[in-house]
Amino acid sequence: MGGGSGVLKQVQLGQTGLEVTELCFGVLPCGPLQKDLPEEECVSLIRAALAAGINFFDTAESYKTQSYLGKALKGWAKPVVVATKSVATSFEGMQASVEKSLAELDREVIDIYHLHAARVDENVFTERAGALECLKDYKAKGKIRAVGISTHNVKAVRVAAVRNDIDVIFPLINKVGRGLLGGTVEEMIAAIGEAAAAGKGVYAMKALAGGHLLGDLADAFTFVREIPGNQATAVGMVSREELEYNVAFFAGREIPEHLAGTTEIKQKRILISSFCAGCGTCVKTCPNGALSLQDGKAVVDHSLCILCGYCNPVCPEFAIRLI
Repeated sequence: MGGGSGVLKQVQLGQTGLEVTELCFGVLPCGPLQKDLPEEECVSLIRAALAAGINFFDTAESYKTQSYLGKALKGWAKPVVVATKSVATSFEGMQASVEKSLAELDREVIDIYHLHAARVDENVFTERAGALECLKDYKAKGKIRAVGISTHNVKAVRVAAVRNDIDVIFPLINKVGRGLLGGTVEEMIAAIGEAAAAGKGVYAMKALAGGHLLGDLADAFTFVREIPGNQATAVGMVSREELEYNVAFFAGREIPEHLAGTTEIKQKRILISSFCAGCGTCVKTCPNGALSLQDGKAVVDHSLCILCGYCNPVCPEFAIRLI
């Protein structure tokens, strides 16, 4: 592809005052839940992303990569926007999460802090009222710049769009609707437009459907980038080749010849070993209903799995692997 400016576009994220690169580095895949790169390798990759011009990074307490990001950003003088999130539901739980994030990220202020609510519908704002109140309190104290919600659910996006206490929305969207809850692709696109029109910052996740659209990468990226109201796109990266490819693509540069096969990556899959005790913890954790119990063992519906890796750390038997 070509015809771009050659540098990563920067955009205003809603009415937050935050200026971010259109390409956001998703720090989930390089961490323990997925690729599990050695810490120093992940830190080095994030530093390479900074050098390549990316200034927007997305992580979460549960990803176990906050400390990696904190170490990578140490000493970096240029402005960087960091988003993180927590699954906490109470005021006290969220307070502990925010303090942990501040420490692990080694930052005095966190730019965006999300309610991490992948599978919860519009009731999230009732069910996690205490956690939201805590985020609002930290924002009032100047320790958080923007309060957000990370969600796979269309209904949650629609409600967040009209709430004065939500500044940023991080929705799941891809051209095949993989992982989408509470509505269709068209309905999520409409909800994103409504949110942006209401002044919310909006950036998208799962443009590649967790890797399922790697074979159709250009169209998958373009589909999400062209959604009216979507201001940036978070993309997980685990190698220098992926980083170089994505930066070139988003900057509108010709893809270097040596990167032509970068997208030809072996499809990942969830594997459940014979150690599974059938406790069902993973079933409750899966944000997309891809896991169920059959004959006392967990099984995966690969047509629903978005390869997020959330099931891996909750398994008490260490029976789940992302391979």
